[in-house]
Amino acid sequence: MTIPQPTLSAIARPGGGFAMIAMDQRESLRHMFDTAGAGRPADDVLVGFKRAVATELADLASGFLVDRDFGGLGILGDGLLPPQCGFILAADALEQEPGGPVEETALDDAALDDARADGVAAIKLLIIWRRDERREERVALAERFIAEARERGVLSVLEPVVRATPAELADGSWDQEAAIREAARELSPLRPSLYKVQVPLAGAGDAAAQLAASEELARDITGPWVVLSQGVALDRFPDAVEAACRAGASGFLAGRALWSDVVGASDVNAALRERSRPRLERLVEIVDAHARPWTEA
Repeated sequence: MTIPQPTLSAIARPGGGFAMIAMDQRESLRHMFDTAGAGRPADDVLVGFKRAVATELADLASGFLVDRDFGGLGILGDGLLPPQCGFILAADALEQEPGGPVEETALDDAALDDARADGVAAIKLLIIWRRDERREERVALAERFIAEARERGVLSVLEPVVRATPAELADGSWDQEAAIREAARELSPLRPSLYKVQVPLAGAGDAAAQLAASEELARDITGPWVVLSQGVALDRFPDAVEAACRAGASGFLAGRALWSDVVGASDVNAALRERSRPRLERLVEIVDAHARPWTEA
């Protein structure tokens, strides 16, 4: 039987750009609470935070990404997302020590099962990309992920995050910008529905430098792409999104740039309305003005 395949319009704005919220952080979010002085929260606190973000911001977003461990399908089933906001489920199992970064990922079979639920528009896979002996294994993982999404009739969002090997750090050869472009040349031709990429220069530099770096990255990406916000200062992300969009990106799928300074707030909902909504509104304006519609990518 042929599985009907959705189009990216399921997670896009009417004009074809993407203004999407990432709320799939797990141990990283717990660590953010800790560093904010709120201690290491229980699971229900993480679930409550994610539901608050959905409640206060999702009406502005074209897509909402969340994991199955802390609220996933509950956010969908409880109707916290408006009809125009597509539901994206993280399908990655993370290898991560408390307080540390994600070291490796795999496909989460339970999430793949959940992806068959009504209302799931897309699934997402994080890949930690390194120039090491597991490189071919990660390409195979990405290929399987894209195939699993297609088999379930949902979109695939592939998110490589580059990381240095110990040898590259030791000999001083690590170049993050070159690695981001190399990963794009390797993985985006696999043709995920959407490629999610790190912001060039981590958002640093003036507008001309950001645009030049984004244009260089764009030449190495096949298909529609969006940027993520990890590692970018809050006040730098809008300019970075605009530069990426002017270079050919179709928008953003971001979390920390929207709500990182709300973590640990005494009244999360109020803080989201006061701080995060204006940020998201500005980013939506940038996407509508400058993003390349996915239909043209």
